[in-house]
Amino acid sequence: MDKKSNSDSFSDFIAAGSATTHEALALFDSLNGVNIDFMLGNWKGASFPTGHSLDGVLEVYHWYGKTFESAEHVHPLVFTHRRGSKVNVNPALIPLCALDVMPILKAPFLGRLMQYFIPLLTTQRSRARLRMTSYRGKVSATMIYDHKPINDVFRQVDSNTVLGIMDRKGMEQPFFFVLQNERSWHYSE
Repeated sequence: MDKKSNSDSFSDFIAAGSATTHEALALFDSLNGVNIDFMLGNWKGASFPTGHSLDGVLEVYHWYGKTFESAEHVHPLVFTHRRGSKVNVNPALIPLCALDVMPILKAPFLGRLMQYFIPLLTTQRSRARLRMTSYRGKVSATMIYDHKPINDVFRQVDSNTVLGIMDRKGMEQPFFFVLQNERSWHYSE
């Protein structure tokens, strides 16, 4: 029996529109780690639905993705402003308690409203860094937030795509997301 490639398994989950947490963890664990140089550049993001309360929330608020300028200079929350420009949001201004009540905040009108307030949340300073860490038995590039107990660990799906997992202190279920290098964006939900 032919064993499916990790990329094929990933594509199957994307086509299905969701995965269980157990399935997503199995896929994540099957993928290879990436080095810091692989992550440099601009990346478009999307949720990888597993039934987590954060699934789809960032998209409501016009999340674009992440920018990795260097190992020391990372913009973890890049959003699209209503004028079409990309802006870097300061994660220190987002209360962690909001992450626990996000289902309430999935209303599209709140996403539109945030577009007017987003200039108050922006920053030009990097708010995270990249390090190689060991997570679930593999070493891979990990984005470490400067002011939040959150690490985003990345595993390689293909030459332009990573599956990320948000590891936040106190969060019971992991949150999964996909990043694709913006020069090759083709993922869709």
